[in-house]
Amino acid sequence: MEVDDFAPLKGCPWPDFWSGDGNTAARQAVDAAIAGKPSRFFGEANTVKGNSRFWEVQVAPIFKADGSPSHILSISKDISDVTDARQRLELLNGELQHRIKNTLAIVTAIARQTLKGDDIRDRRDAFTGRLQALAEANDMISTKALQNAPIRAVVENALRPHVQNEHRVSISGHDLDLTAKHALTVALTIHELATNATKYGALSDGNGKVDIRWQVDRRAENSAEGFQFSWQESGGPHVHEPKTQGFGSKLISRIFAADFAGQVSVEYHPTGLVCTMRAPIPQ
Repeated sequence: MEVDDFAPLKGCPWPDFWSGDGNTAARQAVDAAIAGKPSRFFGEANTVKGNSRFWEVQVAPIFKADGSPSHILSISKDISDVTDARQRLELLNGELQHRIKNTLAIVTAIARQTLKGDDIRDRRDAFTGRLQALAEANDMISTKALQNAPIRAVVENALRPHVQNEHRVSISGHDLDLTAKHALTVALTIHELATNATKYGALSDGNGKVDIRWQVDRRAENSAEGFQFSWQESGGPHVHEPKTQGFGSKLISRIFAADFAGQVSVEYHPTGLVCTMRAPIPQ
């Protein structure tokens, strides 16, 4: 209890040192000791120096020769570190469960949309690629012990399977940490754009390039312009706008709108595809 001098504490009711439920438990422990019964409780109490700590307390009577209680012995063990560790573990478990639910929801949506039609082999490969993108993003986040991940690292990690020549891709943007949910969304978005670029766009030949950049405007933190992300292709084959929107484009629009509360625009310029995403700054 960080007591240097017990003199000022003499005469002070011991239960009054405890707050909340600890005060009630302390009074009950005293009553039990008077009745000749030992007890144990857990409670929060400030030390004499004003530091809040959590304690495990054992209270027991000391008996006279005739068997009646004469004194009460209290032993308090500081378990604040154990309690803090348990609370952190509960928070981590909660975050893990939340992440698993989000990931399963994404996987379910991908499966429903991808595994349609008769060309099962191509669709199976697409589905596997999307799952792999999620798995790699999840691995990277896990190395951060469930903490936020830098957006640059998320982008670079998602690009790695698609780009052999790093000089064909430029990446620039402000420092920004992403939550697990936002990191998975960015990773899946990059995977879809890179897959499309490898098949049809700037990365399908030896000449094209991709410019990836993002901006963070703290002055517009809560507006739709607070966070802007762009993917711009150039130098590749001539681009034509498809007659129908592919699943990749639908997936990007849906998950970005859901997870970032933002909007996505895709433009098919003759020089290359341009994808722009705008949203409030992710928190």
